[in-house]
Amino acid sequence: MHPPPTDIPSGILASTSYQRERFAAAYSVLESAIAGHAFPGAAFGVLLDGEIVALDAVGRFTYDPASPAVTPMTVYDLASVTKVFATTAAAMLLYDRKRLDLDTLVGDVLPGFAIGAQVRSPWHRERRKITLRHLLAHSSGLPAYARLFEANRTPYALLEACLSMPLEASPGTRAEYSDIGFILLGKALEVLTHEPLDAFCDREIFAPLALTATRYRPPSTWRALIPPTVDDRAFRGRVIQGEVHDENCFVLGGVSGHAGLFSNALDLLQYASCILFGSQDQAAAQPPRSQSLFTPATVQLFASRQKSPIGSSRALGWDTPSGESSSGRHYSARSIGHLGYTGTSLWIDLVRGLAVALLTNRTWPDRSTQAIRAVRPAFHDAVVEALSIT
Repeated sequence: MHPPPTDIPSGILASTSYQRERFAAAYSVLESAIAGHAFPGAAFGVLLDGEIVALDAVGRFTYDPASPAVTPMTVYDLASVTKVFATTAAAMLLYDRKRLDLDTLVGDVLPGFAIGAQVRSPWHRERRKITLRHLLAHSSGLPAYARLFEANRTPYALLEACLSMPLEASPGTRAEYSDIGFILLGKALEVLTHEPLDAFCDREIFAPLALTATRYRPPSTWRALIPPTVDDRAFRGRVIQGEVHDENCFVLGGVSGHAGLFSNALDLLQYASCILFGSQDQAAAQPPRSQSLFTPATVQLFASRQKSPIGSSRALGWDTPSGESSSGRHYSARSIGHLGYTGTSLWIDLVRGLAVALLTNRTWPDRSTQAIRAVRPAFHDAVVEALSIT
């Protein structure tokens, strides 16, 4: 497999100096964050009305001044951005092709999940009511997270643990962001497509969009080009670089519905362009070279905030702005996005035709800092204000 491209394709940006001047406040947010050890480096990109208006990077792979400088094309571990870039995208494609019914019971696709109804809990009978829609909307009643890798060291054992995971609420009654639910969703999609999730995504999503830096399980030849995410002394006993940060995904072989994807800012913007071109808000405004894998009706459906449970900010797979959103103060209500634990994010404003990708390795070296929580909204605010579209 060829290494990821390191040079920005010709014709994307007319002037690097101009974008640094235009987005000076956004650069300042990131440079201050690096100085404060929120993360050692960052790559970012901004898409507006089908045109990439910013694509750049600041900082280094680690805090060592001798470590490689981050470039606009640097590949990062996306962590949970995988949920929308791979898993939700695959679900949207299958829905478009009438191969996925959102109200299909999870137990009908994964019989082991229905068998898990025998697990003693107040809601053990309720799991038979859980649908694929519940998994996408994070309203299944499954817990948010469990350190399953500690007791389950094979893919089979970890999947079995997910299938038998007790519920914490009845389906549809509580919004609880759940890695467990997306692990199961990824497996359900594999059953529906009769192939591994990474193979389906490579052929049906990444290849059609010419995404050359987007991969599950990047080859060893890529590793030196990817910033490390953690010095893992507790579980794997090594620096994690070019292999998935998430331990549950690691045990699953590096491919899962909840994590495992690697990519760069340019590929994320190309995917965002596909979503925007497919949306009813932006289809007519996008340039002819744009393409979408999805019909406008499907984008509309998956981008719509769910009415149940009451108060949820979740669409199908995607999140939407609410309260003190990481997207900042200016994104419209018709926006969708997702965060990744390693310090990554993608936010798309369907009304403005705007997408912003921000990639960092904020978990280096020990994932203790939470400073990125303040950085993300400040960065997005600076970008939108620089575009004069508030």
